[in-house]
Amino acid sequence: MKSKGTRIKLDDIDRRILRDLQDNGRITNVELARRAGISAPPCLRRVRVLEDAGYIRGYHADLEPKSLGFNVMVFAQVGLESQAEADLEAFEQLVHQWPQVRECFMLAGEADFLLKVVAEDWDDYQNFLTTKLTSAPNVSHVKSALSIRQSKFQAGVPI
Repeated sequence: MKSKGTRIKLDDIDRRILRDLQDNGRITNVELARRAGISAPPCLRRVRVLEDAGYIRGYHADLEPKSLGFNVMVFAQVGLESQAEADLEAFEQLVHQWPQVRECFMLAGEADFLLKVVAEDWDDYQNFLTTKLTSAPNVSHVKSALSIRQSKFQAGVPI
């Protein structure tokens, strides 16, 4: 059995399995095997190897934010006063404590981080901005960009 993160050489069947699981994480193993052109037991073994090797990070439901009351999505570019590794890691740890921050990327360039933040409305985001983000240690500036609409969403990567 492969340890977590150990890469394996992917063949066409592995790639088909990954593509189908990325498109529909609820697909049955029987249907996944049929599409890959193999029987169910070897298909399940391949999925387990792909999970153990770190190709598959997990499974989740894609929820509609607005139906759950999150009507605003903001991209916040955050600049820090210090870019020392300890300060970068401290900011990342803080971000993990804020559930409204759904994604966080460290950047090269003018901003140090890009955060994808969801909020109930603009006032809710402004409250998060003033009470948590701009008052966080080491934060020097925040530039917010309100999302008007999402014109494309495609999870994962092209396979």
